[in-house]
Amino acid sequence: MDTLSSSRRSWNMSRIRGRDTAPELRVRSALHRAGLRFRLHRRDLPGTPDIVLPRFKTVIFVHGCFWHRHEGCKYAYMPKSRIEFWVEKFSKNVERDRRKILQLQQAGWNVEIIWECETTDTVTLSRRLDFLPVSAGEDTK
Repeated sequence: MDTLSSSRRSWNMSRIRGRDTAPELRVRSALHRAGLRFRLHRRDLPGTPDIVLPRFKTVIFVHGCFWHRHEGCKYAYMPKSRIEFWVEKFSKNVERDRRKILQLQQAGWNVEIIWECETTDTVTLSRRLDFLPVSAGEDTK
């Protein structure tokens, strides 16, 4: 049973942002420190990726573990009320993610998913960003 009233729960849910979240800002900061330049939220690409590195033909999605169901993560818990609603909601999110990733890959883009829990410390985040060229500042012709 939810301990909040429906109006309070609605208010809480309305405060959940889809852009410029703390995990996304941490990833952007790490990329910027590495000397990389990027575009944000390109709506002309499937799924509106959080970060686009056109030079490397790479897009990055910074996924929340709860909303996008990071398998095995403690943050991807199942709410205790309205289970049917949440099962359907989460399965739609995961299916949409798969579909958009496939569309991007078919269009020739490299797709990276960085999970919210991977952004909490700089060592883990640095390791997670190792798919990028070692010296991002150098020209990669």
